[in-house]
Amino acid sequence: MSGTAELAVLHDRRILVVEDEYMLADEVAEILGNAGVEVLGPAANIESALHLVAEHDWIDGALLDVNLQGEMVWPLIDALMVRNVPVVLVTGYDADVIPRPYADLPRHEKPATARDFVQTLARMMTPS
Repeated sequence: MSGTAELAVLHDRRILVVEDEYMLADEVAEILGNAGVEVLGPAANIESALHLVAEHDWIDGALLDVNLQGEMVWPLIDALMVRNVPVVLVTGYDADVIPRPYADLPRHEKPATARDFVQTLARMMTPS
């Protein structure tokens, strides 16, 4: 499936973006916006992200940086998992740092590209 066709599955979806690196967050938000996504965020910290989760009745998917200004994202993942929201992790850490409950979540190690993150999310949301 081509990149553009793959992203079509995201059209009219609501995606939470949580990333504390401004340029990367902006690039992800731009790619999602161009695919017709309603972008929640980007949030740069756990508090803002949890506020966005509480504020919205539904969220179709989430792209989450694992470490936000020194805070690990685990409480946010828990809040999303309770609502069955698909999550893609973005991290500079290797797999050993990811706790067992989150070890099976799709993960990209930086420096992967914003397009890589978005395409993984699109694949997760494509009906089989």
